[in-house]
Amino acid sequence: MLAQQEEETLAGEEGAHWISVSDLMAGLMMVFLLVAVVFMVIVQKESERMRQVAEVYIDLRQALYDDLLTEFEQDLPRWGAELTPDLVIRFQDSGLLFTLGSASLRPAFEEILADFFPRYLRVITQPQYKEDIEEVRIEGHTSSDWTNARTPSEAYINNMRLSQERTRSTLEFLMALDAVNHQADWFKRNVTANGLSSSHPIINAEGQEDSELSRRVEFRVRTDADSRIRSLLEETRSSRPAPPSEASDAAS
Repeated sequence: MLAQQEEETLAGEEGAHWISVSDLMAGLMMVFLLVAVVFMVIVQKESERMRQVAEVYIDLRQALYDDLLTEFEQDLPRWGAELTPDLVIRFQDSGLLFTLGSASLRPAFEEILADFFPRYLRVITQPQYKEDIEEVRIEGHTSSDWTNARTPSEAYINNMRLSQERTRSTLEFLMALDAVNHQADWFKRNVTANGLSSSHPIINAEGQEDSELSRRVEFRVRTDADSRIRSLLEETRSSRPAPPSEASDAAS
């Protein structure tokens, strides 16, 4: 009789133990599900905010492209230039740009720049664009050719030096224009000169470098969409709970 009572007591204690463990596991599962739901909601909101930011800047880019095209559509052919949908104005008539092997601007290119840049600055500094433009890059590009270069690397370095000198001389010419003086502070903050040597050649339909078109000067607008999205990601990351997998690891 005594032995039977002890067995019943032990069985009751084991049952109580298993009930408490199952309750604990159920509670942990509920916590896990709650964390998963919260995480999914935050990720969805984050994705929606990034989508909204992207849409705003896609609309801005399209509007700026339309305004630039309206301003310069009649001039681009006679300048040997083109406007691309990613907001690049490309001057690619190398015979108009610089003295051969030199950073000196040809008089024809100086005349083009004196006409082009004040109008360009007026378009991109309109109130609806001005605060969203992060940088205007003046980019100098060359072909991969260099007379008497012993190796491709030597040609690249020589062309790098030349492209940097050319963008710097272009920048200096633009800063000296009287029509730019009223935007001098904005110009210094946002306009940069970048020599890129032959790192971005123009490739023709046969897959070969087009040396003439590769020798060019580009004005490239960069908006702050990328930095806005990065800031948004950092902001949401700092307030985001641990992913469900990390929460389950912590619980175990």
